[in-house]
Amino acid sequence: MKSTFALIALNNVGMRQRSVCSNSRADRDGLKIARLKIVQWPATALVLGLASPSNAQVIPSTTEILTTPWNAQRIFEPSSLPDMSDQDERNEIPPEDMPVKKRQQPGYEPVGIRAGSWMFNPSLISGALFDSNVFSSNTTKRADIAAVFEPSLRAHTLWERHGLDLKLAAQSTSYKENSSLDQTNASLKGNGWFDIAHDLAVLTNFQIAHLNEGVGTLSSPVNAISPTPYDLFSGDLTIRKEFNRFSSSVGIRVDSYDYGQTRAQDGSIINQNSRDGQIYSLHGRVDYAFSPVLGWFAGVEGNQRNIRGVPGQTLDSQGYRALSGFTIGLTNLVSGEFGAGYVQQRFDDLSIGTIEGPSYRAMLTWRPTRLLDVHFKAEQIVTETSDTSSTGVLANALQLGLDYELRRNVIISLAGGYENDSFFGQQREDKVTTSDARIKYLINRYGAVSLFHRYTERNSNIPAFSFDKHQVGINVTAQF
Repeated sequence: MKSTFALIALNNVGMRQRSVCSNSRADRDGLKIARLKIVQWPATALVLGLASPSNAQVIPSTTEILTTPWNAQRIFEPSSLPDMSDQDERNEIPPEDMPVKKRQQPGYEPVGIRAGSWMFNPSLISGALFDSNVFSSNTTKRADIAAVFEPSLRAHTLWERHGLDLKLAAQSTSYKENSSLDQTNASLKGNGWFDIAHDLAVLTNFQIAHLNEGVGTLSSPVNAISPTPYDLFSGDLTIRKEFNRFSSSVGIRVDSYDYGQTRAQDGSIINQNSRDGQIYSLHGRVDYAFSPVLGWFAGVEGNQRNIRGVPGQTLDSQGYRALSGFTIGLTNLVSGEFGAGYVQQRFDDLSIGTIEGPSYRAMLTWRPTRLLDVHFKAEQIVTETSDTSSTGVLANALQLGLDYELRRNVIISLAGGYENDSFFGQQREDKVTTSDARIKYLINRYGAVSLFHRYTERNSNIPAFSFDKHQVGINVTAQF
């Protein structure tokens, strides 16, 4: 929920490979495989800007599944089990054994521009969107169409050891009738990995961005008619170590927010600088593989939030989230991770108090055929509506989706979700229902077309927060 649009980063690479064996030789070869895979950037992995999910939910409707070592910086994302087969007998994974949405079919890979030990991949997304309720309101329902323009440039190294992956992107959205909703986002995002030894690596990432928080999101002012702009600086430094079947990581992260102002329906200015501040996090995760089909994990993340607040009410807080459970992987048929734990956020302001409670997470992928992936997710969290908000929420969500390969270059995706949000500090309870349908057609390695329809309905016991909307759009991607 920190960003209103998605950026592709090195973390996506983990989806296109199995974890490597944990012995010394396998660790070295596995990182090398990861770097080689980066060179092959599939058209199917491009983010189509307007098709990103709405932020009307506390728990996002889509989750990027990461494999080791890239989950080290996002410790509550699932990791895959290591491949314990003989290193010399392994074959490269064919496209049909990859997840449907991440497959790299021959003939549809971008070409790229090589300059020495660097590879550059430019792309351009242009599209149009119809929104039946642009202000996400139950009283002021206005429909409008918008145009989007999103250029990007990705640059990554081809070094034998170490590596950098950078992406510079911008997104401009312009509405035909409601110009107050126009917004421009820009971001520079990067990842790096550095080998200290064959079983010891340092992972880093950073983001410098100017973003906008959309109207109708949970942390946007309820009467706002324009997006809330903010600047974000984010950085993470993580060390990862392998011990045969055991792997561990520890890292530190900082996120700095600087909010601007938005405009209300009556024309007045809503200043949001009370949400300015920094969030410092310390995180760690351990994984142990009992066998090629069963593993155990534990992750914990602590945070210190220094938020400006308003006169007489500080928003500073301290908290943690801990989760432990099991990872399963039955060949290519079933994979998933199941965990339970506890979360707590203690605010310095006694009028807010402590938000805490149990937490669970279950994610499962079933592949009945090589053409179909079925995804299920259930999660409960106790959190704020945003990283810089004081409103606590107990959220329970169920999500079900499928990806079907109609043809090598035609992917159909369907998804539905239900979420129940109980708010702390106010007598409010919301029920959110969503559905998402899209089809992606890869023309060739230079272009793709995507059509989508998304429906969101939020029913709240406080009518001002209830709304429903349809979004229908088309995106055309050009890449090299």
